[in-house]
Amino acid sequence: MKLTLIIAAIIIVLLLVFFTVIPVGVWITAIASVVKINIFSLVGMKLRRVRPAKIVRPMIKATNAGLKVKGNQLEAHYLAGGDVDNVINALIAAERAGIDLSFEQASAIDLAGRN
Repeated sequence: MKLTLIIAAIIIVLLLVFFTVIPVGVWITAIASVVKINIFSLVGMKLRRVRPAKIVRPMIKATNAGLKVKGNQLEAHYLAGGDVDNVINALIAAERAGIDLSFEQASAIDLAGRN
């Protein structure tokens, strides 16, 4: 009886640590939205103190709009202090308007402080 309680407590603690370190909810959201991102990439983001949702949600938006962006580009822009969501919105607006705007140009404009 005592041993089963100890084992149950250990399992609960391990599950809590697992779901705290690994953003399973964000990963499931990405998979459901047909965004290809590895669970280990999400763990790496978490270790680099990047909120995975700040990267995955704009990736979902970009994928739904038909844009090809990479997670590492978005993460690098986030780590540089940029607003990833604004960059994706600008890329979507530029594509709809027929303006040729690359991710690098949009991120440079964002980092320069222009909207």
